[in-house]
Amino acid sequence: QVQLAESGGGSVQAGGSLRLSCALSGPMYGGHFMGWFRQAPGKEREGVADIAYIGSATIRESVKGRFTISRDNRKNTVYLQMNELKLEDTAKYYCAAWWDGRGFTMSTLVDYWGKGTLVTISS
Repeated sequence: QVQLAESGGGSVQAGGSLRLSCALSGPMYGGHFMGWFRQAPGKEREGVADIAYIGSATIRESVKGRFTISRDNRKNTVYLQMNELKLEDTAKYYCAAWWDGRGFTMSTLVDYWGKGTLVTISS
């Protein structure tokens, strides 16, 4: 059974930084994509960033230059470094893992989801 455990969420003032981590445990040992989605109150879930096993990444346009995604395959862990946080970044952030390369744009293809971690940005 694959499980994803997120950590690192919290509350921070606008302009601040947070680093999210997500550790994958279970039988998913290579070749998979990992990434982050978020869902703000009253809004649909959206992809934030993903990273392939070989390290190539996709970043949502609205967070480019502020967010960085990385992964450590030895630890089966993905990270999301979030800098220059804005009020509109407030959301619940979900870690995800999938095999199909289209999973970032078609979330129905995501195989596993974390429970989410709340990120709250205040003015």
